[in-house]
Amino acid sequence: MEQTTAIRETDVAIIGMACRFPDATTAEAFWSNLRDGRESLVHFTDEELLAQGADPEEVGKPGYVKAGHVLADLEKFDAGHFGIPDDEAEILDPQHRHFLECSLAALEDAGYEPLGFPGEIGVFAGAGLNTYLLTNLAERFRRESAVGHYRLMLAGDKDFLATRVSYKLNLRGPSMSVNTACSTGLVAVHQACLSLLAGECGTALAGAVHLRVPQVRGYLHQEGMIFSPDGHCRAFDADAGGTVISSGVGVVVLKRLVDAVADGDTVYAVVKGTAVNNDGSLKSGYTAPSVARQADVIRDAQRVADCPPETIGYVEAHGTGTALGDPIEVAALSRAFEGVPPGRVLLGSVKTNIGHLDVAAGLAGLIKTALMLRHRTIAPSLHFRRANPDIDVTEGPFRIATETAEWQSDGGPRRAGVSSFGVGGTNAHVVLEEPPAPAPAPDRPGGPELLVLSARTPRALTRAAGDLARHLRRHRELDLAAVAHTLATGRRPFTHRRAVVCDDLADAALALAVNDPARVLAGTGDTPAALALVCGALTGPAPDAAELYRCVTPFREAVDDCAAARGAGGPDAAGLLSGAAGDAVAAFVTGYALAQTCRAAGVRPAAVCGRGVGRLVAGCLAGVLGLGQALTVLAGGAMGTPADGELPVAVGGDGHWLTPGEAADPATWTGPDGGDEEAIAALLTKEGLTRLELTPAPGGAAPARRALLEALGRAWTLGADLDWPVWFGTEHRRVPLPTYPYERKRHWVDPERDGQPSAGAAADGLRARYERADRAGRQALVEDFLRRQIAAMLQGGTDELPGVETDLFVLGMDSLMLIDIIARLGDELGRHLPATIESEHPTIKELVDGVVG
Repeated sequence: MEQTTAIRETDVAIIGMACRFPDATTAEAFWSNLRDGRESLVHFTDEELLAQGADPEEVGKPGYVKAGHVLADLEKFDAGHFGIPDDEAEILDPQHRHFLECSLAALEDAGYEPLGFPGEIGVFAGAGLNTYLLTNLAERFRRESAVGHYRLMLAGDKDFLATRVSYKLNLRGPSMSVNTACSTGLVAVHQACLSLLAGECGTALAGAVHLRVPQVRGYLHQEGMIFSPDGHCRAFDADAGGTVISSGVGVVVLKRLVDAVADGDTVYAVVKGTAVNNDGSLKSGYTAPSVARQADVIRDAQRVADCPPETIGYVEAHGTGTALGDPIEVAALSRAFEGVPPGRVLLGSVKTNIGHLDVAAGLAGLIKTALMLRHRTIAPSLHFRRANPDIDVTEGPFRIATETAEWQSDGGPRRAGVSSFGVGGTNAHVVLEEPPAPAPAPDRPGGPELLVLSARTPRALTRAAGDLARHLRRHRELDLAAVAHTLATGRRPFTHRRAVVCDDLADAALALAVNDPARVLAGTGDTPAALALVCGALTGPAPDAAELYRCVTPFREAVDDCAAARGAGGPDAAGLLSGAAGDAVAAFVTGYALAQTCRAAGVRPAAVCGRGVGRLVAGCLAGVLGLGQALTVLAGGAMGTPADGELPVAVGGDGHWLTPGEAADPATWTGPDGGDEEAIAALLTKEGLTRLELTPAPGGAAPARRALLEALGRAWTLGADLDWPVWFGTEHRRVPLPTYPYERKRHWVDPERDGQPSAGAAADGLRARYERADRAGRQALVEDFLRRQIAAMLQGGTDELPGVETDLFVLGMDSLMLIDIIARLGDELGRHLPATIESEHPTIKELVDGVVG
């Protein structure tokens, strides 16, 4: 995209996003729905409504609207991915769960892995009312102990939304919960931008979430209320009768634009300016809007952005579709856009697609508008046929965007405004601009690239590979090197791993989809494998060695060391690689440089093996031969005295580690190889070593590059912690790719009926049984109670009970969870139990002894 304006110090880039909206669980799916003009409204049957707890009498009334917007899998969560025990996940507000998953997904979409991120990332977030606590946990809350109340507060209060994300993702910047009713999302963006510009953090998450529990319910329309009589939001239309409250979550990742460009980030859109104000008391009521203050906040944002209204081509309105609110909003917009020619600015509202997301409404509008700017496409606002008579779409500056259309430019950058107004009067407006043209790709050699994938489970890894394969097939415009860099540096490495060396996007997509074991490397990285570096019988120059010398620093340094070891008067580094000093020298130097690059990247071999010229490479790596000695031998000179060596080394095919005497024999390094390959394989198997081949294959494209990447990929799949900048350098791009495939399962407490505790409550009669039992029986009862309670907290069931001597902190418990369990035990026994956890390694046995004595 062409860049038409200079980057200002106050410009902020949107570099990542994640969302879950009705009928769209990703930003890509959301954009598809917007572009196609799709509404997410679902019509319910009476049976569906009654099954969700709707009042039968109310459902039968004439004004009952049997429609709404459904967020898929509201009750599901991948608790294990964030180290959250099942018992805690069960009481955690679903808003916190979805926001946490989307926060990590947004950072991954930006190409950053938060746990290893070197800088400070801030979090600015807001949530709606915790209706899960009101409807599903109310009875539990009523009968809980003080500790239980405290846990429920931590699990459900808005105050802990942002800080929970910071804690679970190790984000160390400012972490603030923001709540201003319907304008919460955009106010969070405003606060995040201010924090970035103040230098409080280098990257920031801004977002909001609103989830209704239960969500599959209609509603009884009442004349004069803001709710639509038919479920459709008809913003700005003469037939507009209101909106529909919906569920959703949206998160964006923000960074100063100058930093984003320097870091090679993908930019969705640029935040040019933001503003926030409040109506004050000069209006008809607390919930009423104010034309003057809405106009003021829009003008303020345009002034901060240095973007006059005539340069703005689209406004994403608050657009609730109410007969009163729409005319007031357009009147305020018209004041802010005074002097702009009639019909020049397009107007739309995402609420016509997905309903009103309450506190997350502004984020939905922001993400929609950023996607329109990125794709240079106007998405239609739905259900508009004729204007509300109190809205002037003839002489005023606005016309409703009713069709999908290319976003035309008038020579300047495409710009848009996004508005969000909260009940209570807090107004927010953001001015966005299309992203600048991406920087040219770094100067790197073309050729194969290494793609790496990992996940917590084999099933998730298979899903991740399939997701990436489909994405690469759909997005042929991607740069393979940028894809490889994003996967390697922008994703957290997990236990189950795959790696594949690919020539282009099509090859990558096919290899990942087919998962051919001959192509796709696989392994587990929980415990790094002991590796044996095998340097094969190289025969001459590698045609791509010069490119590696130019672009890969450790490779270049190793070749320069070889040139220096040969002394003055010989070929320079380029000559060594090209064969000017002989094919054997070229083969040795290439092999040595490849091995040193592997070591610089973090490969730590436990042993080395070599054949042919590779014997000398192995000798150097093991510390038996000096670099000068090896090059002298290649030139036909005397080897001199070898050293004792630092690593076991095997050469040829005799299948044994060299003795000191064999290492000192020149024939070991220059004579016939002898033996066979099977002997070396048997030796490595016997020693528990995994072979890491580092031999450029003869012929073919980029043999040295491919051999290096295959070796790095194999080492990584076997648990090596690689230093990726060794391969990618310091400058590279990050591109949006599929994020982690969460393995979500149901974590849900169903509402209790008639005030009766649900299944799974504490066992009945423990006090009576305890009082009748002898000391051994009491120990057994308390032990069984504690084991089952702890298992329920950690695993959601009692099939696998923890051992009585197991360190409970190692299992994943914390002191607060143990205090809660002790309080439950005290309630069951009808006595007060001390709740202090004094041991640094508490066990069930210690707890039992403390109770029974």
